[in-house]
Parts: sequence; C-alpha cells; structure tokens
Amino acid sequence: MRQVRLPAGPIEYAEDGDGPPVVLLHGLFMDETLWDTTLPFLPTGFRYLRPVLPLGGHRLPMNPDADLELNGMVHVLADFLEALDLRDATIVHSDWGGGLFLTAIGRDERVGAMVVLPCEAFENFPPGLPGKMATLASKMPGGISLAARQLRIRWLRQTPLLFGWMTAEPIADDVVRRWTDPVLTDPGVRRDLEKYAATRHDRNALVRDTEALRDFRGDSLVLWSPHNRVMPPAHGPRLADLLPGARYAEIEDAAVLSMLDQPVDVAREIGEFLRARTEAQTRK
Repeated sequence: MRQVRLPAGPIEYAEDGDGPPVVLLHGLFMDETLWDTTLPFLPTGFRYLRPVLPLGGHRLPMNPDADLELNGMVHVLADFLEALDLRDATIVHSDWGGGLFLTAIGRDERVGAMVVLPCEAFENFPPGLPGKMATLASKMPGGISLAARQLRIRWLRQTPLLFGWMTAEPIADDVVRRWTDPVLTDPGVRRDLEKYAATRHDRNALVRDTEALRDFRGDSLVLWSPHNRVMPPAHGPRLADLLPGARYAEIEDAAVLSMLDQPVDVAREIGEFLRARTEAQTRK
C-alpha cells in the first residue's frame, strides 16, 4: 500500500498497472479490497488506483479537525486527485455517491470520465435500509462499534438492515472482519466515521448537487443493477439521461456491489468503456 498526505490527513491507496488513471471507489465499512476479484479481469494499459477513503474501513485516522461530513469527504477525494496530479482520470463510483458531487463543488477538472455503478444519488442519502441503520447507529452511544460487531455475525449481516441487500451472495467472514477491524480497534477511525455519519442531509440540496452532473463534460457509463433494493432502479436511467452523452448498461443477477456478484461482467463493461475512450482519443 502507498500513502499520500492530504490537508485532511493521510490516505492509503493501492496502485496497479501503468497508463491513464482509473480511480476505483468504495463505500462505508469497506476498503480497497472491494475490487480484488474484479481487478484481474480489467484490461491492461491503465493505472488502477484504489484509495481507502475515511469511511470506516480505513486504517489511518484523519486529522482530528478534518471536515469529514459529506461535502468535506468530496473535497478529500478531490484533494487525492490533486495530490497525485492525476489528469483526465476515470472515476468509478460504487455505493458511496459523494464522488458524484465533484462537479457541483467545482472540482471535477481532473476527471475526464466516470463509470457509475449503483450508488447514492439524488435524494437517496443515506441509502435505503442499510443507510438508515448506519445513521441510527451513529446517533447512539457506542452505536458505530455495535453496528460493526453486528456485521461480523453472519446471520445478522445478511438481513436487509445490514449487508443483506448489498450483494446477491453473502460476503465472506474474513472480508467483513478486515473491513470492520479498524473501526473496532482505533478510536480515531471511529471518530472519522462518526463525523461522516453526522452529516445533516438536505433533500433539495442533494438533488441539486446530483443534477449538477448535467454540466459534466467528460465521457460516462452508467452501469446499474436494475434489481437491487437499495439504490432505486430508476436512478440508473435517470443518471444516464442527466449526464451528457452517457451510455447506460445493466448487470443482471447482481445487487449494489455488482463487482462482487459479477466481477467478470463488471470488468468487461468497464474495460470496453475504457478501451473505446482511449481509441477515440487516439483518433483525434
């Protein structure tokens, strides 16, 4: 793992390959390993970066005074792109939808393209039953730790309130244990997640900031799982209609974390998008 220091604190990231940068994101209680099973099927000739955002699965606590509410977290992502001097990057959004707001805050100048897998968008912050459960836990003393411990109990995490609707098949025990270790062992990590979970969401502002994507000038692929029950099926086509020139495609037999359910299909669609974009740029 590599590390870069941002104004908000240190960020770890994994890096594989060489070529145009592709940034693979993750959601709450997750880390860079979310993409482990998909990465081998992605095409060579690209530089894949997997930052570990301070969303509970990170191992390095941020600065105590860091702004880690939703807008602050979007700036963390923008600062990451800037710190590594990434240009014309492809951002792959999954589960956490904050990265969609780079255009709204005027910091998408380093983003040349985006792939949008099922993620938060419009008014769906926090998303569905799992998001509401996480918000409720954050308001209870010791609630974040309790939620992390519940995720470690297989039958509990397979309920709709936790990870049950996030994947078509149960997530392995060792994966969830890795994702929840930091928040259970490091008070700084727990503090960071509590800050994010304390975000007060304004429905109108969320919709407005999502709709700012109509001003995004890069290439886009919306790769939705139409039968998932956390990110509304209608949001996929809605995002594709919003993004200028976006292509819409679907991953069948998959829930929110489609890269875990169908890694080959997800990699194929992302790979075709990346190669087509590279070929188009070469022809110019």
